[in-house]
Amino acid sequence: MLFPTIDFAIFFLVAFVAAWLLNPYPTPWKLGIIALSYFFYSWWDWRFVFLLVASTVLAHLGAMGSSRRATSPRVARASLIGSLAGLLGLLGYFKYYGFFAVNADNLLHSLGLGRLIPLIQPTLPVAISFFTFMAISYVVDVYRGRLEVARPVDLAVYLCFFPHLIAGPIVRGEELLPQIRRRRNPQDIDFSRAIWMIMAGLFKKVVISSYVSSAIVQPVFSAPSAHSAPEAIFAAWGYGVQIYCDFSGYTDIAIGLALLIGIRFPVNFDAPYTARNLQDFWRRWHITLSRWLRDYLYIPLGGNRGSDAMVVRNLMITMVLGGLWHGANWTFVIWGSLHGCGQVFGHLRRKSRVARGLPAVAEGTLRSTWQRFWTFQFVCLGWVFFNASSFSNAMGILGRLFIGWTTPTRLVTPLLVLVIVGVIEAQFVPGAALERVQRFFSEQRAGVQAAMLGLILLGITTLGPGGVAPFIYYRF
Repeated sequence: MLFPTIDFAIFFLVAFVAAWLLNPYPTPWKLGIIALSYFFYSWWDWRFVFLLVASTVLAHLGAMGSSRRATSPRVARASLIGSLAGLLGLLGYFKYYGFFAVNADNLLHSLGLGRLIPLIQPTLPVAISFFTFMAISYVVDVYRGRLEVARPVDLAVYLCFFPHLIAGPIVRGEELLPQIRRRRNPQDIDFSRAIWMIMAGLFKKVVISSYVSSAIVQPVFSAPSAHSAPEAIFAAWGYGVQIYCDFSGYTDIAIGLALLIGIRFPVNFDAPYTARNLQDFWRRWHITLSRWLRDYLYIPLGGNRGSDAMVVRNLMITMVLGGLWHGANWTFVIWGSLHGCGQVFGHLRRKSRVARGLPAVAEGTLRSTWQRFWTFQFVCLGWVFFNASSFSNAMGILGRLFIGWTTPTRLVTPLLVLVIVGVIEAQFVPGAALERVQRFFSEQRAGVQAAMLGLILLGITTLGPGGVAPFIYYRF
């Protein structure tokens, strides 16, 4: 069930009415949200619901056993390890078994040992990466003493709440569980802001992302050898715009939907293409995943503590596993490795500058512009591997930069250039200016707001394609 569809509009209308009718009754409200969320998740495949239930049970049992206030340190640690092993085991089997089995079997065969590993490709459940990471963060936070063990019904709502279920944000227990426990006040809901975010998200996804995908990204990535060097360059830039509009558009819609039900989600994007280096980029892109990797992987590995060799190790492990989180394919490993190498270079460069008595990052308007330009180029280089169907497909696109200058360029139109440049430049618009536009909308009468929304929806349906493709992050 995709957000920009009539099916979801009907579902959300029912969910919205039910949520507010049940709002005065805490337990029925929670049970109603669980039922609605499970129905939403079962729309893809009803069998996936059992996996979501299993993850919830593992998280609850792990949290009860991991609470140091209720058990001894040894039992708490054993429970933590057991729960994490169960959660990661489910994720590993469904998402990575086929990938590792094929590669291990090929290695054994090349060594003359025959075909020893059963080659099974389990169906990948939608959103398993997202709710698994949320379950892990909950159990670890209980073990660390940051959270109390939640009631099973509260934990179930936390993991399955349908606005974030499919593609995040990856919300922490300390952010969402208190909101689940308390009663929501309709008078505190900024309905105009919620509707504004939903409309903005729909425009980004349905209009911009869909247009860039069909105009340049899909044609070039599906047949690199048929396209010119400028088309390959604009395809890489275009995919950067496509995935930003697609994923941030989803996040805007999810935040708006949750807000209409009285739940606030954390910000997940902060103008990522204005970043001056990769460290800055990951503070702005998919923020909830970035901080998850930082708090539950990078820092436990040692973070910035220790020698340069240890820091390099920690950065590379974090980014490579972050790449694998996105999918079981060597292209994601390469993507994560590229960002890991870029982070290592940035770390060593910042450390060297500080040792010489210089600011960690060079200042000045010209230098800032130069830093942003090259950071964007590096990020788009990574997007080539991220979007490519295989390593050879990615190299085919990059190879066009060297041998594709005599091929006719037909896909790079003035409209395409305007859209790509416009999306990037729009991220430099001050947040205060966007807030003023949103505030202007919220201050209008209901009739004026309805007319404005009608025009926006008319524009979206007119400019958008006949059918809307799934959000890119649905497959993770």
